[in-house]
Amino acid sequence: MRALWSGSIGFGLVNIPVKLYSATQDSRLDLDMLDSRNHAHIKYQRINEQTGREVPWEKIVKGFLYNDEYVVLEAEDFEAASPRKSKVIEIVSFVKEDEIDDIYFETPYYIEPDKSGGKAYELLLKALEKTGKAGLAQFVLRTQEHLVVIRPRENYLLLQQLRFEEEIRKPDLTLPSNVRIAKNELDMATKLVQQYSAPFDISSYKDEYRLELMKIIKAKAGGKKTVVKKMKVVHTKSDELFDQLKASLNKPKTKAS
Repeated sequence: MRALWSGSIGFGLVNIPVKLYSATQDSRLDLDMLDSRNHAHIKYQRINEQTGREVPWEKIVKGFLYNDEYVVLEAEDFEAASPRKSKVIEIVSFVKEDEIDDIYFETPYYIEPDKSGGKAYELLLKALEKTGKAGLAQFVLRTQEHLVVIRPRENYLLLQQLRFEEEIRKPDLTLPSNVRIAKNELDMATKLVQQYSAPFDISSYKDEYRLELMKIIKAKAGGKKTVVKKMKVVHTKSDELFDQLKASLNKPKTKAS
């Protein structure tokens, strides 16, 4: 794996030299955009809207539109905004992980200690395990400030990126009102939940859609035509709820995909 960031974790007066590695990878198929007329590959060009000419990467800069004029930002400007946060993941407090609403959790990263930081890394890992806490911190990655938690996982530290509160939309939803749930309906629904309950095992679930799509790609490459099965989803009516729940209890459980 290639390190995405290197710096240190600030733990009180202790600085632990570390590297961050992405903990996730994309499992989606890499689909290219083609011209439907001759299947030629579509290319994107970086065009100057004034000259109509393509701009090479080395000539591209980043700017912010301020008072109808662009202010161009250089690499040193991003670092100058917060020099310490660009180099140090400063733990500002320790929190119970279950106090953090799941809606805030985002991208995970593996934390690896540098050779000189092995003992301090292990000390932080053991301290978090013993206290059941996670370290809350802010730092800058790729010109963006991130709120993160550092928590123990198995025998290493994991950095979990969090969304800021301002990034979560308020739920502007139209919800049912004055709905009456009969006792026998709730009892039957509870039995259905219990029947389908099982210990969570992530390894039981695979990206079946990607696998099926790959089968279609191979079949089409061999000259076969795709056959789409017709499917109609029938929504359960309110007066059918109890009968549908009862029938569901007698239906064999399907295996996880």
